[in-house]
Amino acid sequence: MQSKVLRLDHRDNVLIALSDLKKGEEVRIGAEHYVLASDVPAKHKFATGTLAPGAEVRMYGVLIGKAVLPIQSGEAVTTRNLRHDSAPYSERASSYHWTPPDVSRWKDRTFQGFLRANSRAGTRNYWIVLPLVFCENRNLAVLKQAFEEQLGFVSPQIHRQHVSELVDLYRQGRLGEIQRYQFSKPAPPPLQKVFPNLDGIKFLSHEAGCGGTHEDAKNLCGLLADYILHPNVAGATVLSLGCQHAQGSLLQEQLHARGWKQEKPLLIFEQQRSASESEMLLRATQETFLGLIEANKAIRQPLPLAKLCAGLKCGGSDGFSGISANPALGHTADILAALGGTGILAEFPELCGVEQELINRCRDPQIAERFMHLMKDYAARAKAVRASFEMNPSPGNIRDGLITDAMKSAGAAKKGGTAPVAAVLDYPERETVPGLNLLCTPGNDVECVTAQVGAGANLVLFTTGLGTPTGNPIAPVVKISTNSSLAERMSDIIDFDAGDIIAGESSIAETGERLLDFSIHVASGDLRTKAEEMKQDDFIPWKRGVSL
Repeated sequence: MQSKVLRLDHRDNVLIALSDLKKGEEVRIGAEHYVLASDVPAKHKFATGTLAPGAEVRMYGVLIGKAVLPIQSGEAVTTRNLRHDSAPYSERASSYHWTPPDVSRWKDRTFQGFLRANSRAGTRNYWIVLPLVFCENRNLAVLKQAFEEQLGFVSPQIHRQHVSELVDLYRQGRLGEIQRYQFSKPAPPPLQKVFPNLDGIKFLSHEAGCGGTHEDAKNLCGLLADYILHPNVAGATVLSLGCQHAQGSLLQEQLHARGWKQEKPLLIFEQQRSASESEMLLRATQETFLGLIEANKAIRQPLPLAKLCAGLKCGGSDGFSGISANPALGHTADILAALGGTGILAEFPELCGVEQELINRCRDPQIAERFMHLMKDYAARAKAVRASFEMNPSPGNIRDGLITDAMKSAGAAKKGGTAPVAAVLDYPERETVPGLNLLCTPGNDVECVTAQVGAGANLVLFTTGLGTPTGNPIAPVVKISTNSSLAERMSDIIDFDAGDIIAGESSIAETGERLLDFSIHVASGDLRTKAEEMKQDDFIPWKRGVSL
């Protein structure tokens, strides 16, 4: 019979409730038994012994907080009696020895991808249109309306037909029928795709580019350069007003800093140097269409799994995230690392409390030093805007059992598996070293995924315990549920269920391998994620120092 509770590490002095537990109920784990001093909701934790104020509380073997009130044995730890605390960190203690997982069944496996001129691999084939400044968002919308439906990338809008028929009734003077009118026509079929080898044309609007600091402009241009150079992108159209901080010349500077060799089409149009807005848009439309013809010539081919670069992300996390989906994803990441692939673990506020473990896993002292520098710099920036890492857990996190940032971080870090840290990246840098990379980003779901894809992730593996529709314009985002009830309740956004681990029906390693197999089909284009189907094209550049 499966236990009702779980201990993650022999050093822990709290246990996790796997189901709702009642005050006075007796629970057993191994030879131990506890009588509950309070109700303990599923996913929450209770003390295994009496804790005095100031006593350390440990989970995953690390410090996750200190008691601020006396906590009885069997009593739930809550925001009332527990406060965030985390262990200090210092230089790398010693070299790290890693035993990689057995990858014999994966070493000859391939996925169907797009091999680019720089030898990077795409899992999708997109053309992107992006503005250098928010002033061009309206023109972006004009191009979006002109291209998407006519090229067969979106279905004709049924709502447009509905409005058209209401207009006809109004013009005929049949006002009384408008209120009673029921639209019952079936949705029109999508137009046949004009470019079958093109996955789409994506329009990346944003609210930046002017009015911020020069650092903001440089980071924005760096991020846009990353998206232009991304292997999932065949070419790009850029709209510029002309007078903004994020100049076309700054974008070109960032492209060249990243090794830009003009290996793909890049079209830049500046409104203030055009005869008129209409003339600029006509030129942009025509030249973009010619670019799409070239992009359509790309075809998928078998590529080794070493060409995969996965963003490792969690969002809408719950008390099961760190014991099911996150460690399963960590096993997937370890397999990729052993095969020569890449994983990008980000969300620096959600590495608070596990810094020393990651420092000790760094391949050399220089990598460790950079990680420490970026963590301290981030904490200082947060403090400058009267924030701190301990403010990171959201109301949803807390409600579902993640009540301190260190507790949340200890589970979030499991996405990174156990592989050595091969590189540490500052935002908005790109990955160049295979293996596990740490990328400095906030925990904010869209800002983080936007940055991970910019850093080179050609797919994102995203765990969630509460459910989130987060997607990305150019990279598929696989949504992985931590529990099966979520997968059933929100099947419209969940792609993969890791809840079999909680049910005791599958091991972490088995689920991790099943996730890798699923991801290969997504990378090959055989499967489209729910976020892709819903056109969940979230894109938010990080304004440094504001978000957690």
